[in-house]
Amino acid sequence: MRDFNSKKPDNPTPTPRRSGGSGNNNQNRPKPRVNNQGNGNGNNNNRGRNHNGNGHNQNNSNRRSVNHRNTNVKDIGAELGLTERKNVPMKKKLEKSERKPVKKAENIKIIPIGGLNEIGKNMTILEYKDQILVIDCGMSFPEDEMLGIDVVIPDFSYLVKNAKKVKGVVITHGHEDHIGGVPYLLKQINVPIYGTKLPLGLIKNKLDEHGLKGDLRPINAGDKFNVGEFKVEAIRTTHSIADAICLCIETPAARIFHTGDFKIDYTPVDGEPIDFAKLAELGKKGVDLMMADSTNVLRPGFTPSEKVVGETLDGIFREAKNRILIATFSSNVHRVQKIIELAAKYGRKFAVSGRSMENVVTLAVELGYLKIPPGSYVDLNKTKNIPDNELVIITTGSQGEPMSALSRMAADEHRNVKLKKGDMVILSSTPVPGNEKTVSNVVNKLYEKEVEVIYNDIADIHVSGHACQEDLKLMHSLIKPKFFMPVHGEHRHLVRHAKLAQELGMKKDNIFVLDNGDQLTVDRKKAIQFKNVVSAEDILVDGLGVGDVGNIVLRDRKLLSESGLIIVAAAVDRNNGTIVSGPEIVSRGFVYVKENEDLMDNMRKVAYDSIEKNLKGGFKDWSTIKNGVRDDMRKHIFSKTKRSPIILPIFLEA
Repeated sequence: MRDFNSKKPDNPTPTPRRSGGSGNNNQNRPKPRVNNQGNGNGNNNNRGRNHNGNGHNQNNSNRRSVNHRNTNVKDIGAELGLTERKNVPMKKKLEKSERKPVKKAENIKIIPIGGLNEIGKNMTILEYKDQILVIDCGMSFPEDEMLGIDVVIPDFSYLVKNAKKVKGVVITHGHEDHIGGVPYLLKQINVPIYGTKLPLGLIKNKLDEHGLKGDLRPINAGDKFNVGEFKVEAIRTTHSIADAICLCIETPAARIFHTGDFKIDYTPVDGEPIDFAKLAELGKKGVDLMMADSTNVLRPGFTPSEKVVGETLDGIFREAKNRILIATFSSNVHRVQKIIELAAKYGRKFAVSGRSMENVVTLAVELGYLKIPPGSYVDLNKTKNIPDNELVIITTGSQGEPMSALSRMAADEHRNVKLKKGDMVILSSTPVPGNEKTVSNVVNKLYEKEVEVIYNDIADIHVSGHACQEDLKLMHSLIKPKFFMPVHGEHRHLVRHAKLAQELGMKKDNIFVLDNGDQLTVDRKKAIQFKNVVSAEDILVDGLGVGDVGNIVLRDRKLLSESGLIIVAAAVDRNNGTIVSGPEIVSRGFVYVKENEDLMDNMRKVAYDSIEKNLKGGFKDWSTIKNGVRDDMRKHIFSKTKRSPIILPIFLEA
């Protein structure tokens, strides 16, 4: 880090849910089933996070016939492109081959690939005519059962298949669940990435790590720009990261509004509140579809301002007598700024620990989002001689990540920082769902070090960046959309947000709760939902492997972690039907061999008898012999231990 003191299947026939409009616009295709049950997802309620891909043949989704109206002959002529000519008699009846086709009514398709029925991996496709615009391209962290997996990214197969249609990706803000998939996308298709300065800077760092170049196109809040036929307007909003925007996307078919991640903060740290005037203006112009953040829809009231955290931290800094170590999200530049200001206010220097924190702070300073008082920064390697009451260390690890700087400090494994009695450790965050246990483990380890620990259960040292119920009500009241689609949340969040929209007066049939891979077709009069249109699998990243680990591999890993492995090795002469050597039994993660010699001897005998039985029975193919050993040993081991390890026979041809 610089010294600041110096100068990424086949499609079943969709059964749509339709809302809005009237008349018959689908005369040449099967009549859609109209769902009058509101916003329920039917059988989709039983779908887990990992979905079965269903391909992406969308030929049926936009097929519409001409809407024949009751008109006079003159109107029909005009509609067919005919004009009156003097002295030229009009044909009484046009031959079918002579008729000019009437232009189909245009619509826009909304296809979420990630971010629904989950927190993370946000990505939404907007398709108009033969062009595609993508909103965000995020990642998520693996669930507990995804053993060995590093990250989870969206399924890009539809975009890869339609690469020529993709005109660009617009990023709403710089959090990992919105930008983490960009490098993996750019490895497959080369498309422009639009975003404000901070997210683009973070993306550039990621591309550098992957050895990639990208077409990064900077925009500012308030900008209007075209991405193909999509007219996009970036609108300033407030979130837990600087440079966040919401999006208004216009096409001749419909006007779409996407909130991005947001909260209503009237007193933001940077003095740039959400652009209420622009939102109100959009509401007056008319919005056909709104997609809105649902993360905090279960929480009543308003989301507190970031200013509340600053006031709490000020009191803590004022009373602190020893060294302060504070862990927060590296992307929360506004919080980092406040910490730096408080350090200077109370005569302390600050240092930074953790690669992501170093990278973000460096970038934020370069872009002007962080202001560092002269002489306040000190390199972490040079903090040993600074008195404890004059030092603040800003670190990663607020989520208890095993390899984070704070976790290494708690385990006495950090190279430069050794915790000692009297240190004050502040976790300025709340656990992301699923991280509660890891955070709790770190907190317990910190207490064992006899340090003072302050976390959100003790003081108001963190506020969410997402809108609570009253914030959401305000957004709905400003935008007044014709149709509504909740996004960014688990199924319970989406359903509750749909209910909230109903409470505000929106018709039930105008609200659509989708799942990843579904499609919502929208125009100015109606919206129709199709189920399981596009493949939206979780793509697992393990090291350099992308998508090469699936359910079968994960199942084996789970079995290995739970029951261990038994290897059966032998040399066999199949021609003579004899066992030349072995079998030898190797146990890994099953039992401690030295304390279970009788069991090992019995397994060896069972394996020997099984091989010999198959050889004498005339079975000479390896598959039959191996399956026989597996079955016989599995029965024996389970009868003796009530466990079912993975059994791996390895035979050599003698």
